[in-house]
Amino acid sequence: MTVTDVGGHETVSADEQRVRDLTDELIEAFPPATTDARTFLGEQYDRGLAWVHFDEGFGGLGLSPRLQAVINARVAAAAGPFCMLRNPIGYGMCGPTVHAWGSDDQKRRYLRPLFTCEEIWCQLFSEPGSGSDFAGLSSRGVRDGDEWIVNGQKVWTTLAHVSRWGLLVVRTDPEAVKHAGLTAFVVDMTAPGVEVRPLRQMTGEAEFNEVYFTDTRIPHDEMLGNPGDGWRVSLTTLMNERTSIGGGIPRKGSGTIATLLDVWHKLPEDRRDAAARDAVTRLWIRAEVHRLTNIRANQNRRMGDPGPEGSIGKMESANLNKAIYEQVIDLLGAEGMLYGSYEMVRPDVALFSDSLQKGFLRSRANSIEGGTTEVMQNILGERVLGLPGDVRVDRDVPWSQVPRN
Repeated sequence: MTVTDVGGHETVSADEQRVRDLTDELIEAFPPATTDARTFLGEQYDRGLAWVHFDEGFGGLGLSPRLQAVINARVAAAAGPFCMLRNPIGYGMCGPTVHAWGSDDQKRRYLRPLFTCEEIWCQLFSEPGSGSDFAGLSSRGVRDGDEWIVNGQKVWTTLAHVSRWGLLVVRTDPEAVKHAGLTAFVVDMTAPGVEVRPLRQMTGEAEFNEVYFTDTRIPHDEMLGNPGDGWRVSLTTLMNERTSIGGGIPRKGSGTIATLLDVWHKLPEDRRDAAARDAVTRLWIRAEVHRLTNIRANQNRRMGDPGPEGSIGKMESANLNKAIYEQVIDLLGAEGMLYGSYEMVRPDVALFSDSLQKGFLRSRANSIEGGTTEVMQNILGERVLGLPGDVRVDRDVPWSQVPRN
């Protein structure tokens, strides 16, 4: 942690100085300008700078997760690669879950190629009948010797069409209550019986997919945790997902708000009226409050998985992005209605927009992915503010006895 005294002198903790030195040594030994991304990321992993709070030998140094921002900033300043841009589901969600719940063999097998982006990952949670009510999922896993046979359907699966591995949760005990009968697995997305179909978005692209499992066999050794641990495994994933989507700490004035300011400064003088200036200023203030709130939440997180406070960042990030892009389109006027093409495209990256208009359309997904805004409000109300929870009549009933459409 860096502390600045009243005289303006910076004091750096021993741990922070260590990661600074290790990062600088990495950049000096493997200059990003002349080193391919896979090699650079592999070296970053081997030096414990991938997820700095992970155990040594698995991409980390066992230090505070707060120090990852120090590493990322120095790598970015040197124009180095960032795994999150190419493998966002793997880096932000699946990697932390494998580290928390996987065996040492699984961690050795999966974490390094995940971080180098040699192997892309996807998350197989939501189903047509269980989105916000994730624990109500109906995809089944039945044990057959040393394997599990899986049948069912998943939906809204980002980058499933380019993924090598998936983090899958299925129901293995229908006679248990819905939260207790779930089990998590690592699934080979190239295995027989796995079918990926595109879900076309209003941007024209299909970064999302639906995935069908038909008698797909998964080795027992690919289970994360034990039978029935699926709900707890999924909480690890979801809390990391919300933090990775909305919990980042960008530089002041950067990110989506920088896009709005760029549009504002390029407007003709006669279109920069007081009302528009007031709207832009209010959004800039919201963006800065969001950034400072994330800094505070990050300081409270010492080790381990993020807590429910991560829902604050995720919810506000979604609302803020939508509001900023709405203002961008408003400032553009008639130009904001122009759109290049709705041609069907299956991108190999997610969370990316190459035009302002596409950014506006894509921002609508922010309030759904990683947990809907309504779910985030429930989490904040119940687990942060301590308000009474919703009435849940199916909580103590075996899943097989819960009425379904």
